[in-house]
Parts: sequence; structure tokens; C-alpha cells
Amino acid sequence: MSAPILIDTGPIVALLCQSDRHHHWARDRFAEIEPPLLSCEAVLAEADHLTRRHGRAPGSVAGLVRRGVIRVGLELAKEIEAVAAIQIRYQDTPASLADACLIRMSEIHDGSRVLTFDSDFRIYRRRGREVIPSWMPEPQRSW
Repeated sequence: MSAPILIDTGPIVALLCQSDRHHHWARDRFAEIEPPLLSCEAVLAEADHLTRRHGRAPGSVAGLVRRGVIRVGLELAKEIEAVAAIQIRYQDTPASLADACLIRMSEIHDGSRVLTFDSDFRIYRRRGREVIPSWMPEPQRSW
């Protein structure tokens, strides 16, 4: 089994919304990945809210879970102390609940990397000091 891919809000929204500037990038990444991707309920709630703002039908994000493309990989009630500690550590960034959950998931799921558009994942560390491997589009340069 390959290392788990943890998915953040941005790539889910981009996959489901053709008008998103990263739609093609997200579609290509999803084609390369064997499901399921792991996420958390906070990410799924954010993605549902944003996709609906983009005009997607209710249930689009839930459909990815229903079809087994994404699986919830964190039980927040069991991990709340660790997640809260992460949010406190990154209060100046600030780390959202979704970000803190993904950071915690990267600690739990060895070898994982985060599929994200959030450059804060270049700052965040798991276990306090380890770089969190992430997979994101190359930054656009304006010359």
C-alpha cells in the first residue's frame, strides 16, 4: 500500500469547480492518486461551503466520501488535545481547525503528504520539528 495522501480544502474545491484556477492541476493529481485520500470533517465542511458558493449542488463533497474517493482519517474527539495544542503553537499563523487536524493526521499517518494549496504547510511542522511533506502547485512568478 502506498503512503497516504491527506487532502486539504483547496484541491477538493478545485476538483469539483471547473471555474477554479487550479481545476486542471487538481484533476490531474486526482488521476494520479489511488483512493482513498484521507481528510477530516473540518476540511470537508470547508470544502462543502466553498463548493456551494461556487454553485455546486449540495452533496458534491459528500459524494466523494460516499464513493470512497475521500475517507475521514481522524476522529477529532480522540485527538482534540493534540489538535488544540497545534492550534495554540501556530496561533500567529493562525492554524485553522482544518489545518491543525491535517497536521495531526500527518503525525499519525507515517509517510503521508498533504495535497494542498496552503503555503502555510511550508511553515507548519509535525511533531514540532519535522517538515510536513506537501504536494502543491508551483508558485506563479510575476516577472
